[in-house]
Amino acid sequence: MRILVTGASGLLGLNLALEAAKDHIVFGLTHSHSLQTDAFQVIEGDLLEPGTIERLLDQTQPDWVIHCAALAIVDACEADPERARQLNIEVPQKLAQHVARGGARLLHVSTDAVFDGQRGGYTEEDETNPLSVYARTKRDSEQVVAAADPSAIIARVNLFGWSLLGKRSLGEFFVYNLQAGKQVMGFTDVYFCPLLANDLAHIFIRMLNAGLSGLYHVVSSECLTKYEFGLAIARRFGLDESLIVPTSVEESGLKAPRSPKLTLRTDRLAAALGEPLPTLSPALDRFYQLYQQGYPQRLRAMARDSHHQTESKPT
Repeated sequence: MRILVTGASGLLGLNLALEAAKDHIVFGLTHSHSLQTDAFQVIEGDLLEPGTIERLLDQTQPDWVIHCAALAIVDACEADPERARQLNIEVPQKLAQHVARGGARLLHVSTDAVFDGQRGGYTEEDETNPLSVYARTKRDSEQVVAAADPSAIIARVNLFGWSLLGKRSLGEFFVYNLQAGKQVMGFTDVYFCPLLANDLAHIFIRMLNAGLSGLYHVVSSECLTKYEFGLAIARRFGLDESLIVPTSVEESGLKAPRSPKLTLRTDRLAAALGEPLPTLSPALDRFYQLYQQGYPQRLRAMARDSHHQTESKPT
């Protein structure tokens, strides 16, 4: 298959492109971060520029398009809601329209944050209630994509993994800070169900191969607090778990509101794929194995313009 991955320098996009490139022809679109790799074909472009989407689809002739690109830093969306609207709603709507017209299959990546997290245990039928600009734009993107391309897959995700510059996932945040002996906060009142980005990549491929369409929760079948996640990381990597300070999210000083209980049900996808979604323990083992194999260093070596990057703290 010919697969176009947008946002190919991001946490999900990069791992997805690398995993998919083992068995498929992959084109990875980047914008703000240049990439240097022989694993897949890198294309640079700005999805907000008129004509970019049309040229991109014409150039790559994809069978599948996996749309990972977004303004995904929550506080950046609060600071610039208009840019968040353009990138997170207008771009996927236009992409879905063109993909549907050309006959390719689209997988649009959304987020568990479309829920307010007041009760947890959400199914795909449950009503959304996004709390932040980011979450609202992603909820709206689900609606415009489904309207423009009813055969599209819409995947609500939460993930961790190794990223281009080591600054985009909560897993990295815990590993690198604990290695440096720094004390960090671990939220005891924020629950989530994170999948390893590499596992998520293979699940996406399976979903597309199975010809699925519609809305799915694509998260781990195991949910826990961010504090518990930090402890699990510390134990797997042999780091000092006492450096993780149990904290309430209200004491954290974060600008945008966070949903406290983002536990999602994965029954629909488990039934479609014929097996349950992965649990955390094997995912942490794989996360650790990738670290042992020098995978984070290999990713960093792909960053051609790392001196331009700004740091962002995962939350």
